Amino acid sequence: MSQTLPSGSLSGKTALVTGSSRGIGADTVRYFAEAGANVVINFRNKAPRAEKLAAQLRELGVEALVVGADLTDPASVQAMFDEVERTFGGLDVLVLNASGGMESGMAEDYALKLNRDAQVNVLESALPILREGSRVVFVTSHQAHFIRTTPTMPEYEPVALSKRAGEDALRERIPALEERGIGFTVVSGDMIEGTITATLLERANPGAIAARREDAGKLYNVAEFAAEVARAALDPVPADHTRLVGDTDSFGGE
Repeated sequence: MSQTLPSGSLSGKTALVTGSSRGIGADTVRYFAEAGANVVINFRNKAPRAEKLAAQLRELGVEALVVGADLTDPASVQAMFDEVERTFGGLDVLVLNASGGMESGMAEDYALKLNRDAQVNVLESALPILREGSRVVFVTSHQAHFIRTTPTMPEYEPVALSKRAGEDALRERIPALEERGIGFTVVSGDMIEGTITATLLERANPGAIAARREDAGKLYNVAEFAAEVARAALDPVPADHTRLVGDTDSFGGE
């Protein structure tokens, strides 16, 4: 993995990425550690994988805290931030990366509970320890960001609608964040090759990934998209804009 952020650009800072034991979250947290940040790796149920990543990142000379938390459980979320405060005293970067809704066997309202309600609760729970000058980054997809104007695959629509609802709910908090000197950025990406969501969509709709790749000309992979998420913590767009990654012509642009 090549250097994405300037060396030392996050020295002395602490960054937490939700859902960071694998995929986009894991690569994002690695980029932060390479830039000198102490990091918090959050996972739901894959402790060994999270611990393995933490061990790798500690070799870079930073501290890595592993904290399991069910983001849909407010008590679990609060316990996570209590541990972060005990360990690091505060937080400088919060990346709201974890999402879902296509998993089998979940309740009908699970997507909305995770992608909207839990995102807002995580932000509210983090507020007491977010330092002045800190930044919150919300990770979404073009399929969700543009869902009000551009239809998506039926299999993904409930997730897209719930993620857009989460984005809207978080944006409503921008004035309050700005009053506290906290920045907010949305990073939206086209379909990302190698993600769980892409795999599930391909399973439900064979050929979907290839068709999207052909329309877009290129799809970002996990590491490439994670690099854009990491950069958003240092090189943010204004809060009322969105960092768009990948083709947007198919979605009408912005």
